[in-house]
Amino acid sequence: MGLFDMFTQEIAMDLGTANTLIIHNNKIIIDQPSIVSIDRTTGKPIAAGEQAKLMQGKTHENIKAVRPLKDGVIADFHASEHMIKEFIKQIPGIKGRFIQPALRIVICIPSGITEVEKRAVKDSALKVNAKEVKLIYEPMAAAIGAGIDVQNPEGNMIVDIGGGTTEIAVIALGGIVCDRSLKIAGDVFTNDIAYFLRSYYNLYVGERTAERIKIEIGSALEELDYPLEDIPVQGRDMITGKPKEIMVNYKEIFKALDKSLMRIEDAVMETLSLTPPELAADIYKTGIYLAGGGALLHGLADRIHKKTGLPVCVAEDPLRAVVRGTGIALKNINKFSFLMSN
Repeated sequence: MGLFDMFTQEIAMDLGTANTLIIHNNKIIIDQPSIVSIDRTTGKPIAAGEQAKLMQGKTHENIKAVRPLKDGVIADFHASEHMIKEFIKQIPGIKGRFIQPALRIVICIPSGITEVEKRAVKDSALKVNAKEVKLIYEPMAAAIGAGIDVQNPEGNMIVDIGGGTTEIAVIALGGIVCDRSLKIAGDVFTNDIAYFLRSYYNLYVGERTAERIKIEIGSALEELDYPLEDIPVQGRDMITGKPKEIMVNYKEIFKALDKSLMRIEDAVMETLSLTPPELAADIYKTGIYLAGGGALLHGLADRIHKKTGLPVCVAEDPLRAVVRGTGIALKNINKFSFLMSN
């Protein structure tokens, strides 16, 4: 064990469009929204994560809430660097240390990412004292986190619906055989809901409210086996300008989400059609695994099962499947050949 190893802290990071999760010493210690509040006059960041989310949609003109990642990749370099720094500072074992330890980091990235975008992720990590940065593709991390043995010569299909992207991949022998990366995921669902309320009810709601509706009564089917309660939604009436409240039911939210979900279904079918026949035979037996926050949408597994005729199962704690898989990859850093290094 070298001197470098003694002073090195290892962390696994799921740098997501909606949430950032970090594993340190086999524990998830950061699970916060990927949001930064910035002072417009000085350009300096004020808060990151949970604190910044509370300010979202409620700021005055001197403060803006920024989401540093868009569609799974870094859109605002300055804000993302600050956010990563803040989160790393909160890690016990690093927090309050006089000498910042060197870091070995494994970060997951969308499979449709460009070289330039890859570089941006690495540069952000290197700026926070990372001595070694390895990247892992998101569907691969999701598959490992869902409990699939990715090194096996058996084909498995994973559909990971995150905040910014939906990653669909067929995995065998520690590699991605065919994949699709779609920019339709949780954020688009949230916008669909806000748009639906504006056009049908003339009700203007903020992003946080639309997201709450998605989590509580977001449905992928018009008829669910278990009825979901209608929920009250408050916003601004676009005609009178006054605040108002309406009741919304899950069938309406199904209508709002249907088009986007159809595009995800089509991408799943397209990926299946590109799968080599031997692996398709495996997938017929193993089925499709769902991960990511989108997997929690009511009725989604049933909907994909109806479309594909394949067994569909949701990974346990799908929101954290990707970071769990990244954590396992960190532990097997020298064993997994699919990790990409600097």
